[in-house]
Amino acid sequence: MTGPQAFLAPPATSGPPCTAVGIDVGGPRKGFHAVALSGGAYAAQLATSDVQDLAHWCRSVVQASVIAIDAPCRWSSDGRARPCERELRQQGIICFASPTRQAAVAHPNGYYNWMLQGEALYQALAASHPLVARLPINGPGCFETFPHAITWHLRGGQAQASQKRAQRRAVLQQAGIDLAPLTSIDWIDAALCALTAHHAAVGGACVHYGEPETGWIVVPH
Repeated sequence: MTGPQAFLAPPATSGPPCTAVGIDVGGPRKGFHAVALSGGAYAAQLATSDVQDLAHWCRSVVQASVIAIDAPCRWSSDGRARPCERELRQQGIICFASPTRQAAVAHPNGYYNWMLQGEALYQALAASHPLVARLPINGPGCFETFPHAITWHLRGGQAQASQKRAQRRAVLQQAGIDLAPLTSIDWIDAALCALTAHHAAVGGACVHYGEPETGWIVVPH
């Protein structure tokens, strides 16, 4: 599979509004920042360093349908960038390259500890929200996303890291999301991930980079 793949889900059926969650992943000290949207509107948020508390919040407190996570869902198998990361770069979207798990664990300064936290989160959610392997999404699930790529797509290819706070706030504001509770870039990024989860859950067009075996990165089209 080469290049980003676009999918349009069937229109969502009527019923209670779905809850979508976006999660910004940090290292053990910084922890996780999660934002929930109900029917596309701000509903709740949680900051925690405990992965089990976060998984419980997603499953039982806000009862998320779809969860989008800003952390790699797979490790590199050969030490090179994963296909999804290479495809992002081919589009001009700057992104990191995930290491092998062995390299992440062995890093002397714990640089990749946030990716290990992400791994723990995907594992904690696996029973209730398995990793999405196809689009459109059918049933509860989770997927990897990337706030810079989300912004790039929703701003027509105009996304600068130096202006990320202002540009990402503008994207959320345009989507009608209450900005008052989003007092840091961590909350803003979590809300962008939640917006993407909502978009996928209700049948919006999505683009995925990569392949299921090495990990998808999913963003709104």
